[in-house]
Parts: sequence; C-alpha cells; structure tokens
Amino acid sequence: MKVLEIKEVHKIYNSSEVKVHAVNGISIDFEEGEFAAIVGPSGSGKTTLLNMIGGLDNPTEGKILVNNTDLSTLKSSDLIDFRMKNIGFVFQSYNLIPVLTAKENVEFIMNLQKRSKKERNERTMELLNAVGLGERAESRPAKLSGGQQQRVAVARALASKPKFILADEPTANLDSKSTETLLEIMEELNREEKITFIFSTHDNRVVKKARRVVTIEDGKVISDETR
Repeated sequence: MKVLEIKEVHKIYNSSEVKVHAVNGISIDFEEGEFAAIVGPSGSGKTTLLNMIGGLDNPTEGKILVNNTDLSTLKSSDLIDFRMKNIGFVFQSYNLIPVLTAKENVEFIMNLQKRSKKERNERTMELLNAVGLGERAESRPAKLSGGQQQRVAVARALASKPKFILADEPTANLDSKSTETLLEIMEELNREEKITFIFSTHDNRVVKKARRVVTIEDGKVISDETR
C-alpha cells in the first residue's frame, strides 16, 4: 500500500540574480513498511525534498500525497494536525526541549493530541523501554549522551503512531556504537510496527542498512535501488 506519492515535484528558490532549482521534477512513491535512504552530495536537494514530504516546505510545482491527502490543499492549522497524526520527525540536532525530562519530551505530542494520562504514560514508557532508556525517563537532555538524546528523539517521533518517520541525517553526530544501536532500534520498530522510515543521509552506515536507496543529484533522481 502506498503511503507517499511524489508527483513531478519542483522547488525553485529565487535569489536576486538567479533561480536555484533545488528539486527538479521528482516523481517517486513509497510503500508502507519501507526502510529507505535518500542519498546524494550536499546541495543535491535531498533535505529540501524531505522537508516538502513532511509539509515543512511547499513545492513550487507538483503534488505530494500522504495517505492520498494532497498536502498543498490543507490549511495551515489542518496541516499541523495532519503532520501530528501521520508524520514523525527525527532531526540531526535532536531538538529536544531542554527543560523537560526524557519522558516529558516523548509524551509532548500526545499532550497536544489530548490523549489520556494513562495512555500517554503507557505509550511513553513502552517506547523508552524499546529504545533502552526506561531507566532514564526522568533525566533531562543535558544529563544524556548524544546517542541517548537521539534515541529519545526517535521515541518522541514514534509516540503519535505515525504512518512514517522522516529522519534528516539522524546519525551525523553519533559515534559508531551509538549509530549501530539506533539503527537496530529503528529496524526493529520498522518490522514490528510496520512504520515506514525515510532517511536523508550521507552516512554509509545508514545506507548499508537501508533496503531501498534513492540517489539524487542536481535535484533529480538518478537511481532507485531496492535490495
């Protein structure tokens, strides 16, 4: 089942002197349960594409459909609600709220969704245990290592039970051991919860784990390999 359809998408940035075609007519689909990496050199358009998939940026031309919903047709408030229910984000910089504990960071989106306290607590502890941080639930980000913070970020992204996770260079700041642990956790969650993972990455450690690798150069897909 398709969870994502990208149809002839372009993204053009206008500077004072020249138009920059960051994404140039990309058409590609993703099925439920994929574990995919979007790769390419810096400036190739992969992060721009990821941001448009997540509704953080709008295409200049073309359509992006998530679960058959065209993101461009949604009003701002509806888009926020749609993202909250369908898309989880994992960023290179973690983006945890420093004054909140690991537990509070993970349950933050569920608070916005007005989930019951019982449901929030059960889901949060289930996820923190899944990423190996159940015993650090009351720790704030400053007391956690980079790898542990990124695992909290993954748990937070999964809290709302999204259809897919978008991960932008999630291992860039992690050592080899932390990266291996994080990828194993993501693979397990991908298998068990059938959540689609789409990475934007330069990291060969991520590429080796991916079951599909889409290569982008100059805003265009130049190869699409399923393993």
